[in-house]
Amino acid sequence: MLAELLQNVSLFRVLHQIDQDLALACQQDGCPFCHSPLHNAPYTRKPRGGPDSIPEEYCVRLSLCCSKEECRRRVLPPSCLFFGRKVYWGAVILIITTLRQQNPQDYSINMLARKFAVSRNTVVRWIHYFHEVFPESQQWQRLRGLVSAQISNHDLPHSLIEYFLCTGTSPLESLVNCLHFLASGHVP
Repeated sequence: MLAELLQNVSLFRVLHQIDQDLALACQQDGCPFCHSPLHNAPYTRKPRGGPDSIPEEYCVRLSLCCSKEECRRRVLPPSCLFFGRKVYWGAVILIITTLRQQNPQDYSINMLARKFAVSRNTVVRWIHYFHEVFPESQQWQRLRGLVSAQISNHDLPHSLIEYFLCTGTSPLESLVNCLHFLASGHVP
């Protein structure tokens, strides 16, 4: 169910639209350092793991730059498509890690690496990140109180995705809501 979503271009279309909305909201707020207007300063990424038919416009990281000459600082709005500086799409990272946690007998690390053309070491790093680093991060500490206490820190991101699967009408909507929550801190 979740794995099939990674071949669905409409998932990336929706995430791209949300990223545009988040960037526009960030731009309207102005520079967080000097309050000057922000200009668009997008840059191209080469994310991995999605379908081959993803339009190039979705591979652009929306970014903003302060218009004031003395400041000129870059501001990165939240993103549903990209998970920080990681090379893979955010949805790919969440789904692969969740599949491993959800059913380790059917989804071994080697099988996931082969199925999604990801190195074994990369999958191990993602699992380590969600098991050790993310639960202690400031990002998760800010978000933790906004969702059910039933979400287990030991079972991230699986328990978080399960939470959204129970509240959404479809797996696509649930995954989008989860990514939107992680990016913006708002429960859709």
